[in-house]
Amino acid sequence: MANTYVGAIDQGTTGTRFMVFDHGGEVVANAYEKHEQIYPEPGWVEHDANEIWENTKQVVTEGLADAGVDASQLEALGITNQRETTIVWDAETGEPIHNALVWQDRRTTDRVEEIQEEDKVEWIREKTGLECDAYFSATKTEWILDNADPIGTDRSTDALRDRAEEGELLMGTIDTWLIYNLTGNHITDVSNASRTMLYNIEDLEWDDELLEEFNVPKAMVPEVRPSSDEQTYGTTDADGFLGAEVPVAGALGDQQAALFGQTCFDEGDAKNTYGTGSFYLMNTGNEAVASDHGLLTTIGFQRSGEPVQYALEGAIFITGAAIEWLEDMELIDDAAETASLARSVDSTDGVYFVPGFTGLGAPHWDGRARGTVVGMTRGTRREHIVRATLESIAYQTRDVAEAMEADSGVDTTSLRVDGGAVKNNFLCQLQADVIQTEIVRPVVDETTALGSAYAAGLAVGYWDDLDSLRENWQVDKAFDVQMDEAEANDMYSRWDDAVERSLEWAEDDGGD
Repeated sequence: MANTYVGAIDQGTTGTRFMVFDHGGEVVANAYEKHEQIYPEPGWVEHDANEIWENTKQVVTEGLADAGVDASQLEALGITNQRETTIVWDAETGEPIHNALVWQDRRTTDRVEEIQEEDKVEWIREKTGLECDAYFSATKTEWILDNADPIGTDRSTDALRDRAEEGELLMGTIDTWLIYNLTGNHITDVSNASRTMLYNIEDLEWDDELLEEFNVPKAMVPEVRPSSDEQTYGTTDADGFLGAEVPVAGALGDQQAALFGQTCFDEGDAKNTYGTGSFYLMNTGNEAVASDHGLLTTIGFQRSGEPVQYALEGAIFITGAAIEWLEDMELIDDAAETASLARSVDSTDGVYFVPGFTGLGAPHWDGRARGTVVGMTRGTRREHIVRATLESIAYQTRDVAEAMEADSGVDTTSLRVDGGAVKNNFLCQLQADVIQTEIVRPVVDETTALGSAYAAGLAVGYWDDLDSLRENWQVDKAFDVQMDEAEANDMYSRWDDAVERSLEWAEDDGGD
């Protein structure tokens, strides 16, 4: 084991990372490359799928070279990915027929509202555990088939659907796209399938009625496998860019991967990941717990031969992206500056910022909400805006934490956190104070990559069992509650008022 490793491809919203882990879960290699964010119209977000694949090959090659690791030393590869982002490609050429539609993309909001008007929301939720929203892959796939430019002499969109019916066009989330390019096989895992709004999470199969509702031919959806698969999804080509046959044996959507990487293997274990958005997940064991408070019921993970583990999820669309907005607006030079600026003032001086740039997710679910700053006076300075931005991350998490406790009946006493933003000690302390719960940050905070590595490594026997992974998990820092509960409640008390002002804003100006 000393000279062998497990690699993890972490394909995120803003870039692609490749990491290599040793048996102790320590990072051996790390390479990263950003990709372009494409905004064709307001509310539309796209990625170039070919650019993502080229970047994947680049970071894998660079990461191995920088660490002096040969591809033949990799026991397995795991994949974790931005979820819901959807690609349709030509099965013969491997070429996408349109840019990927990113999870943040809101162009199908009108379609979602049609479904709402037809009273099909609860029907969809019962099958998928999901809120009917433009966030998920179903309406994105439907839109691509309706709007992509057909190839060939027949320029009608019917031609695309005919080709899809024949299996000539394939769809998938980013994990599927990468597995296809790495192995030639059209495969996804249960966690990613559960985010498409086309997969029945109780029956554990593609749902024929949902496929019909969204006019997605069954021939174009991938085979669904466990997240950690002893059969593997295939191997890389010895004549390909790696120059070795490496099993691709694990895949998890990024938030489920973080749950796995944080070793939240037992019912009641919870984590929150702070990335472009924030995603709070609680393992609910073998039971799919329905939410009455605006949360999603989703598949957490599945190991070979084991039943699926379900999770409750609070999906917050914009957190880290709000920090990027501060940079775009030149209110800060870099993310690290936010802590010192926020500390330089005692409070936001009554300013609240609701970062509803792409609508609001859990527990509000308003696709037409928009970013809102309220409470400003002539004395408001950038320090107040910066602090209000950090507070918005904490408030949105409290919204979800309260919904999680109400749905699960479990009081959260400790929350494991990860993602880029948790390097900010001020934010971690603020989060502990606002939700009145201990916040625990692990030594390895790239837990999405670690989780997919664990899934792949378990599948090929690199790690023996879950206990060996629990032993790897180590605390970097714990943030205890320092703020009086009354003060925290007072800070939080006007957050709902601010959110109320952001709702349905896009309808007022004519929509997207």
